[in-house]
Amino acid sequence: MSSDAGTLTLDSTTLYTTALSSLPGQSSSHSNPPPLPLPALPPSVPQPKLIPKTRFIIDGFKYAGDFSVSYFLSHFHSDHYTGLSPNWSKGIIFCSSITANLLIQVLNVPAQFVVSLPLSEAVLIDGSEVFLIDANHCPGAVQFLFKNPVNYGKFERYIHTGDFRYCDKMKLEPVLNAFVGADAVFLDTTYCNPKFIFPSQDESIDYIVGVIEKYGAENEGSLKHILFLIATYVIGKERILVEVAWRCKRKIHVDGRKIAVLKVLGHGEDGVFTTFESETDVHVVGWNVLGETWPYFRPNFVKMNEIMREKGYSKVVGFVPTGWTYEVKRNKFSVRKKDSFEIHLVPYSEHSNYDELRQYVKFLKPKRVIPTVGIDVEKLDSKHANAMRKHFAGLVDEMSIKQEFLMGFHRCVQGEEDMDAKESPNASISITNQENRGESAHALVSITKQENEDTSLDSKICNNGDREDIIHSFPQGEPELQGLEKISEGDVEEELKELKDCLPIWVTKDQMLDLLSISGKNIVDAVTNFYEHETEYRERVTVSNSPTSSFEPNSPNGFALPFNPKGDESMLSPKPWVGKSPQQGETTASNKTFKLPNMNRSSCKTIFPGKRKRSAENKSLKKARGNVSMEPGGSKQCTITKFFSKKPPPSVQNGNGATASRNSHDDNSVLLSASVESYKEEADRFIQIVNGDESLRSYAATVLAKTKGDISMALDIYFSEHKDVGCGISESSKVVQPAKEVFPSSKDEKLPKKLGNDPDLSLSGVPLANTAVNYVSLPPEKYSPLEHASWSKGQAAPYLHLSRTFELVEEEKGKIKVTSMFCNMFRSLLALSPEDVLPAVYLCTNKIAPDHENTELNIGGSTVIAALEEACGTKRSKVRELYNSLGDLGDVAQLCRQTQSLLAPPVALTIRGVYSTLRRISLQAGSGSGVRKKSLIVNLMCSCREKEMKFLVRTLVRNLRIGAMMRTVLPALAQAIVFNSLLYDGPVENMKENLQRLSAEAVEAYNILPSLDVLVPSLMEKGIEFSSNTLSMDPGIPIKPMLAKITNGAPQVLKLFQNKAFTCEYK
Repeated sequence: MSSDAGTLTLDSTTLYTTALSSLPGQSSSHSNPPPLPLPALPPSVPQPKLIPKTRFIIDGFKYAGDFSVSYFLSHFHSDHYTGLSPNWSKGIIFCSSITANLLIQVLNVPAQFVVSLPLSEAVLIDGSEVFLIDANHCPGAVQFLFKNPVNYGKFERYIHTGDFRYCDKMKLEPVLNAFVGADAVFLDTTYCNPKFIFPSQDESIDYIVGVIEKYGAENEGSLKHILFLIATYVIGKERILVEVAWRCKRKIHVDGRKIAVLKVLGHGEDGVFTTFESETDVHVVGWNVLGETWPYFRPNFVKMNEIMREKGYSKVVGFVPTGWTYEVKRNKFSVRKKDSFEIHLVPYSEHSNYDELRQYVKFLKPKRVIPTVGIDVEKLDSKHANAMRKHFAGLVDEMSIKQEFLMGFHRCVQGEEDMDAKESPNASISITNQENRGESAHALVSITKQENEDTSLDSKICNNGDREDIIHSFPQGEPELQGLEKISEGDVEEELKELKDCLPIWVTKDQMLDLLSISGKNIVDAVTNFYEHETEYRERVTVSNSPTSSFEPNSPNGFALPFNPKGDESMLSPKPWVGKSPQQGETTASNKTFKLPNMNRSSCKTIFPGKRKRSAENKSLKKARGNVSMEPGGSKQCTITKFFSKKPPPSVQNGNGATASRNSHDDNSVLLSASVESYKEEADRFIQIVNGDESLRSYAATVLAKTKGDISMALDIYFSEHKDVGCGISESSKVVQPAKEVFPSSKDEKLPKKLGNDPDLSLSGVPLANTAVNYVSLPPEKYSPLEHASWSKGQAAPYLHLSRTFELVEEEKGKIKVTSMFCNMFRSLLALSPEDVLPAVYLCTNKIAPDHENTELNIGGSTVIAALEEACGTKRSKVRELYNSLGDLGDVAQLCRQTQSLLAPPVALTIRGVYSTLRRISLQAGSGSGVRKKSLIVNLMCSCREKEMKFLVRTLVRNLRIGAMMRTVLPALAQAIVFNSLLYDGPVENMKENLQRLSAEAVEAYNILPSLDVLVPSLMEKGIEFSSNTLSMDPGIPIKPMLAKITNGAPQVLKLFQNKAFTCEYK
């Protein structure tokens, strides 16, 4: 232990050796110093508990071993100090002074192994600077800040929050401000979920005080009959107790163990706490006395009754302060009551809520966030850890992440160059004076043009703080500018060649020189800057290459054009560019220098890239790559979405759409601009999915305004309006011809082999018009089966036709209106796709076969959830959470589907295809049947649009929840047949008799022959001439039990028997 200029310096190994030797009665084996070097760290140590490139273990005492002697304890809670005991001797424990006292006095940890550190002061431990700041969690809780030295005089900064609750005053902490932009934050993610937005601690304390004061008036006098119980941990929630005692003018009763802890914290002698029960009516109890809090609150009224009787009170009011019990109903905290007991669930938490976590990360803007609490967070790249990190997307320093990613490739290139340099005996290497002195190869280099020789490096790339670091990186006694060299023409051209390989072929020499100048000759930074401003560079090239410019094969800018305007095939391959200096007569495409916007750079990376050895083969490959045609606004490499042949709408392709919208000054333009602002983020995502550009933004805003921000519906409208946008599906496969064989009797063991020309109708591309979804709710006389349908004659009917009807029927309570909706739905099917009527009837009644065949899907909820996980990328825990909240798996699936990102438009589901797939699922049996069923379900889910997912899942779990029964669907089908009859095209009143008659005949026939496979084709064939006498009972098809009919009650039965005697039997 030493002190250098006021900084406390500690060596863990020395402290540990001294502690071992000072233990009384220890054998010599225990007094031996640890082996040096220390053994390698085992993989069993969780990564969130280990500070990178150190042996520092944070709150990981149960993983202790001989591989480390440096342990840190963030606070005195049992889930963090697990592994500590009076026999601890595995290393030094660094912590705050309060935590150190608790360890020594409460846990009896040997004092020799406990070292307390000051707050907000630098301490040098094993070469790393360590700072402690308050965590606003419990007494003694701290956050650890580490500044670890790495190569070339640089440092890596890490923050480990332990358990903490963020507050605004943390922004004022100077030490924490110095760690803005840290390499990683080990974050307390206890409440990293958007549902955890509980109020501030002050608001929760006010609520507790208010309840005690409210009931306190009834406790006036010597006889107090209301007992207040506050549940707390061994340490924690002390602020509540102190505030209640001060504001309610009451002492707080605690037991002997609690008072011992409070004395360590300095509260023992202040008169706030007492161990005499009779002195106060506010008592502190253990954490789970009033009830279990995880995973949801379960009150323990039995225990409260025992306490009430034991202490002689007639009413007990309890408080459970924790974020886990957060339930706000109408802006009131949740209260559980039973008899004379009340339990108030107070969302007082000492952990940060969801918004506070995001605010903290936004303030620090680290390169990475490492979750420390959650499922499977022991591995940094686990599925759950990655999912948790997505909550902080856009708040971390993503630019630094990109730079590190690109730097990895640059290091590989440098490695190859070093190998080439070693292998080539004639390699010519330019070595600066600084390299000759054996110092770092990361020399500061300034690229200067002939006309800008006096431009200084710091004015372009470094802020004051960065410059300070650069100055201190020079050897002492040398002038500041020593090592700032001008680069020779050969070096410039080498760098330009290397940069040119990383950029599209249309980039000009001037632009590359500017990129190198701005980035300080750092190739990685130059490439990063380019792709951050690619659009601006492209616009400048487009202007310079306008029709007014010269399109000669040898362009003045030194590049050969990637196409030949004169049609000379000999010029199709671009000439390789050989850089020339301006002194050699080379002119540039533009006399003006392209300036990038000012960018604040957090660091000055000055890596001097080596020189790449290239062979003739590499040059020929570069020529081959140059044959890519240059399109305005596009990059050299085709994006993955363009692979799917997506195109913008015709109104956008010609460029007139955007111009018209800009030149329009009517009310529509005002509304459009408002829509653009309202749905900016959704429009960005829409444009990204369809691979559009800025000219598509006005169209996206218009569609999103129609769908109220629903991206999924907007995409459906987009891809349905522009039918040429597909997934490589040929035109012949988009139109499904009518099937020659309709569904035969379901008694056949095998499914019909021919359901149209498409091998899988559930995935056949069906064009969808932008049809209003509420047409089926029109009165029958106003509904047009052809004009109001969303598909054309000869095509397979889309399942969307059913799902839209189901959505309207679900919201409708009147039976007559429901029957009318089903009638309109069947009218379009009869007119356009009669072969889809039978499958539609089955799907409407939540069946796949007649009841007597006992054909079932045999699908459990777990299979559906597993398919949902695979199709939508949703976690099972998220599905369970949503199901507990919504109570319907279909609604859960719909929410998951809305978050699903699509690279290509989904192929449309058809009614026949869905029904066929359900029949295939029912036939799956034997080994691997579960996997096959799930695969079929996933294929259906991936093709769902709008509300199809909701009703598909409900169909799979046999709970459609639309209130449709056979007595509703069959009359609707019968009425549809009447309306579509050419003989009945007059007013509805003229059809009323036939509507009622045919509806009754259809239901009567089903009671006699309950088989839709026979009934529906016969009904469609006979039309309005259909009668129940047309069908007769069929051996093997049982009739409905005793042909029973639904009755409204006993009076109707008496009326039917016409006052005759009858016998009834209770069933």
